[in-house]
Amino acid sequence: MNQDQPPQADSTPDAAEQDLLWMERIKGGDTEALRDLVEAHQHRIIGTVAKMLGDESDAEDIAQQVFLRVWKSASRYEPTAKFTTWLFKITRNLVFNELRRRRRHPAQSLDATTEEDRPFQAPDPGAKAPDDSLLDDEMQAAIQRAIDALPEIQRMAIVLRRYDDISYEEIGEILDLSVPAVKSVLFRARTELREKLKQYLDG
Repeated sequence: MNQDQPPQADSTPDAAEQDLLWMERIKGGDTEALRDLVEAHQHRIIGTVAKMLGDESDAEDIAQQVFLRVWKSASRYEPTAKFTTWLFKITRNLVFNELRRRRRHPAQSLDATTEEDRPFQAPDPGAKAPDDSLLDDEMQAAIQRAIDALPEIQRMAIVLRRYDDISYEEIGEILDLSVPAVKSVLFRARTELREKLKQYLDG
């Protein structure tokens, strides 16, 4: 090797660029690219859905629907915003639909997804490990109950900001709100959460 040769610039695409490369391939019907995309994002989407619904019972099914929607809509996808913004918009729509369905049919579980509806399930890199942290279970349950009680928009904003660490600007794009409106929604949501969790916070 020539010791005088300058080091090559790293041509590895970053995460956002990789998403766009996958989407270009998916537009052409590349199922392997879809599998790669699912593997990269599925756990984040499942986690967001579970936080929005208050449990994990239907989170994987809805996440499968999210990525099925990505597959079906790929030909119309235009990278005018970050891919993850588009992905979370799809997630928002499906989660809000499920929340409304649950209000209409509170005793039913979303378990009717057929095998044909989920052809792109990525391999699970491992079952979720038990929570070894010392966080108090009762406190965690109280936080989730308080989040569950928030209106849909407030709940989604809190989940995206608290658990996904998404910027105000991107939350605004996902929820179709201005940045000032996002801040207002988050302020109201945090005020409500503090009130509901007062006994824990004061302790």
